[in-house]
Amino acid sequence: MTTLNLRSDHAARTRAGTRLAGALYLLTFLTSVPTLALYAPLREHDFLARTDGTGGPTTGAALEVALAVCCVGTAVVLVPLIRRHGETLAVGYLAARVVEGALILVGVGAVLTVLTLRDRGFADADATAAALVGLYDATFLLGQSVMPALCALTLGTVLYRARLVPRIIPAIGLVGAPLLLASDLAQLTGLYEMRSPLAGLGALPIAAWELSLGVWLIARGFYSPRT
Repeated sequence: MTTLNLRSDHAARTRAGTRLAGALYLLTFLTSVPTLALYAPLREHDFLARTDGTGGPTTGAALEVALAVCCVGTAVVLVPLIRRHGETLAVGYLAARVVEGALILVGVGAVLTVLTLRDRGFADADATAAALVGLYDATFLLGQSVMPALCALTLGTVLYRARLVPRIIPAIGLVGAPLLLASDLAQLTGLYEMRSPLAGLGALPIAAWELSLGVWLIARGFYSPRT
């Protein structure tokens, strides 16, 4: 009876953990998707000299702080649940998520610095502002494009091997990761711009992997692991 109770308690904790991880994955979408539009004014050449509000970029920065917390949170919740199925990959997933969150926060720092230049009336600091926007773009490419691909490779491999979720879900991530990395390389070498349709197409499979994983974890959780 004690063994049955322990198993039931473990199953309940695992189910609660997968639900929380799924919710955090969905929150990463809710906090990341709006930022492209919210940060658009930063790229306008007269942004520092304008007198209209800065609510959009400020909201975008707040959302990205939440995004960084959610990114790290997914790993904090999932790693204890998956590490016995592949400890090295689980630790790699945690490391990638932590780096992703850190790079997001560096980007937020760059955005807040641009807003500070404007608030203090440095209308002649266009070159500095442009450099900071460039820093944000670099941290975005590394933190929100390269790192998610590495997360897909590590977490996706564990989930695929252990069959903790339907294999089609991690398969999407495992196929999408090299495609996204190739797209990132193309952007780094100047073949096309970060906000071009090709860049969006390259990121689509990883977005589908993360969204489907989040929905599945909330709805069903992990299958009973195969030993």
